[in-house]
Amino acid sequence: MSDGGLTPSERTLRARLAAYALHSQVDSREHLKPARRGFIERFERQVDPDGVLAPAERQRRATAALKAHMTTLALKSAKARRKAA
Repeated sequence: MSDGGLTPSERTLRARLAAYALHSQVDSREHLKPARRGFIERFERQVDPDGVLAPAERQRRATAALKAHMTTLALKSAKARRKAA
């Protein structure tokens, strides 16, 4: 798909416009619910691949695994920003 010769900032604005248009038409929480559920299920499978944990314990561990994942991303982002500066 061609970007039409847009600059990076123009592509960002075009994407932002599309997101605002979408969210003006649908409830974003409902629209993204399947994606969020799939994301947390990934961590549930990671921490309990055999499905033997109690649901509450599986959820607690999945939440911790999700936080660890997000913290790893934040650390990588900070390193990349420092390197770029």
